Amino acid sequence: MQIYRLENVIQPYAWGSKTAIARLTGRSNPAHEPQAELWMGTHPKGPSLAVAGDDRIPLQQLIDRQPVDILGRDVVRRFGNALPYLFKVLAAAQPLSIQAHPSKHQAVEGFDRENREGKALDAPDRNYRDDNHKPEIICALTPFWGLNGFRPPAEAAELLAPVCPHDLDDALQHLKTSRGQGFGDFFKAMMTLTGDTRDTAAREILHKARPLAGASPLYRWIVDLARAYPGDMGILSPALLNLVCLEPGQAMYLRAGQLHAYLDGVGIELMANSDNVLRGGLTPKHVDVVELLSVVRFEETAIQILDPKPVGVAESVYDCPADEFSLTVIHPSSGHPYVAPTIRNIEMLLCTEGEGRIEDGGQGVHLTMKKGDSFLIPAGLNPYSIGGNVTVYKAAVPLLHQ
Repeated sequence: MQIYRLENVIQPYAWGSKTAIARLTGRSNPAHEPQAELWMGTHPKGPSLAVAGDDRIPLQQLIDRQPVDILGRDVVRRFGNALPYLFKVLAAAQPLSIQAHPSKHQAVEGFDRENREGKALDAPDRNYRDDNHKPEIICALTPFWGLNGFRPPAEAAELLAPVCPHDLDDALQHLKTSRGQGFGDFFKAMMTLTGDTRDTAAREILHKARPLAGASPLYRWIVDLARAYPGDMGILSPALLNLVCLEPGQAMYLRAGQLHAYLDGVGIELMANSDNVLRGGLTPKHVDVVELLSVVRFEETAIQILDPKPVGVAESVYDCPADEFSLTVIHPSSGHPYVAPTIRNIEMLLCTEGEGRIEDGGQGVHLTMKKGDSFLIPAGLNPYSIGGNVTVYKAAVPLLHQ
């Protein structure tokens, strides 16, 4: 077993920053094209390559050769010969769509239903591209704006009132008096406006929000979203959903059914390996309102901002209930290197700041590490250590069976 450097795919989605990932990796972007996400994993749309000398080995191929040694016996027992997570850097220069992800049960049922309907996996109107759920955690590397879950109903109603279009007055009144039961009705009314009625309502929202934008980031976001997505009723979401700005190093977890959107910033994203996304606005892509309404949790969400908690020398963990992944941050210091446990599952490392080294204690091999470098640590590797002045994010699979 050895430590592998990784070469990773950058996804050029239109909403991506043209500079952030280039700054992180030190790889130039001469075409000045959007670079939205850096993917570390085995996903067929962007598989990583493990570097071994002059060889570049697709990560899934490496796993298939030695599944227990690479993934760990515990992972193989639970997930087969599959890496259960996708590790990303996300760099948003424009807002992403409002969306939610299904539960495991919903994904299995929806995937089977669309297969029976004969819907192609790459069909633009397909909702379920696999049978897996997609819990995720986002950790800020820069100030990171997002929407996550519904506000308390009275608060949402109060914030919506100054900008609510006349066509949603009845739905707003119901939200005010329903003690939380009106979220679904308001969202359905908002999302089912069509044609001239929808366009008129969107213009009314923008007209009402403009005078308020200077005094509140909430209304500033409504104005910005209205300009970016004219005629899209998702522009009301900053008043309906919790508006969050994570500071660097802070994170939040998103469970199944939680309506959310990432608006601006650079972050580490770690998720179960799934492509299932149900969109609810701020997008030109397919929006299936009926299916979305069946998946979203229409309930007040108390936002938990996650700060990393120390779990040992030089390592802190983000509290996260997912079975497929865990996220920690490593900060070695002079005289206090990070030393990995002997028993562990597969790990991926991403250096986001500084310079240092990784040492494989069993082989005596040293690898240099600098900002933008990423590594695969097989489960069967001897204990390793990290030293130097670095910040390293580690994606792992929680160890349930030893």
